[in-house]
Amino acid sequence: MSNVLGRTASRDEGRTLPKGETIGRYNSYLDAQKAVDYLADSKFPVQQVSIIGNDLKTVERVTGRLSYPRVALASAATGAWFGLFVGFILTLFGGDSTYLPILSSMALGAVFWVLFGVIAYAFQRGKRDFTSTSQVVATSYDVIVDPSVAGEARRMLQQLPMNSRPQGEAAAPPQPWGPPPQQNQPPQRPESWTQPPVQPPHVQAPD
Repeated sequence: MSNVLGRTASRDEGRTLPKGETIGRYNSYLDAQKAVDYLADSKFPVQQVSIIGNDLKTVERVTGRLSYPRVALASAATGAWFGLFVGFILTLFGGDSTYLPILSSMALGAVFWVLFGVIAYAFQRGKRDFTSTSQVVATSYDVIVDPSVAGEARRMLQQLPMNSRPQGEAAAPPQPWGPPPQQNQPPQRPESWTQPPVQPPHVQAPD
């Protein structure tokens, strides 16, 4: 139901960050997804769970260099696939039992897409001579739940063997490597201090 300003409650809730306690922080989304999936398999009320990505970054990975032959080849493949779909529709509703409409549609689609792709690439004038894929990634992912069930969620995640350690779990004490450190003790006197000094031999002067 809309309010006076014309905004629905569900839309406003989707624009705010969910609130709760963090029960786990993971380096990848797949690890966070695995944790939530484990809670769902354990009959946990996952409708109270949310995954929040921190420090979002846009990553663009360059996949190759563009050139006129490559643009023409990619455009021809796209046009052929589009022509195949159109030809299949014409054959299905046209009642023609031959494959001639499909082949002609694929040829026309490839030609038109090649022309369109080459012309569009020419208008760029070398401003973007490479292909790439873009995605938004986060440096870490927090799994948060409602505070009323946070303790139960932490207890369940402690049974899940993963590289990331759930939040709230006590860190294990560091293992000692090498001999144990000695306690502070007062400095001891060297043994030579308790012995009487050695007298040098007496040498008699010649007459």
